[in-house]
Amino acid sequence: MSKSTRHLSLRLLVNSFVGLLLGGCVALPDGVEAVRGFQLPSYLGTWYEFACLDPSFERGLSRVTAEYRRREDGGVQVVNRGFNARTGQWKQANGRAYFVADPQLAQLKVSFFGPFYGGYNVIALDADYQWALVCGPNRDYLWILARQPQLDPQVQARLIKMADSFGFSTRKLILVEQG
Repeated sequence: MSKSTRHLSLRLLVNSFVGLLLGGCVALPDGVEAVRGFQLPSYLGTWYEFACLDPSFERGLSRVTAEYRRREDGGVQVVNRGFNARTGQWKQANGRAYFVADPQLAQLKVSFFGPFYGGYNVIALDADYQWALVCGPNRDYLWILARQPQLDPQVQARLIKMADSFGFSTRKLILVEQG
């Protein structure tokens, strides 16, 4: 085997490995499906976070929101904000999201750090787009979102029960103060 053939083979192997590694970051957890019939225009706008599995980048924040707007390139601009009462300052993260495949399947990949993407999967959604249950690529990431800064406690309990049935560790959910 020539040096250039070995180099090409090594490069293909590395690219395949990186593709598999990154592809796994945008997958769905086993046994969980993304919402079908998803309509992005109805999902755009501001969402309030009510509960999450402790993502380190939101630790200690209250009044957490996510705002989604259409990008010129067909993707979605993502702006996550939260208030840190200890420091008295707002923390904000800007990202971008794109559909993994069919835009009517609520399975997106989102990036806040350059070329690295993670899964953003809407796994339950109100018919009027008033609440959503969202997970990442595995059962370590889960969010309960709503359009208003208040969420009916019965709806929240139903969403927690649903997440539990999907195998998420709902006893570890952190309720986010929206006051």
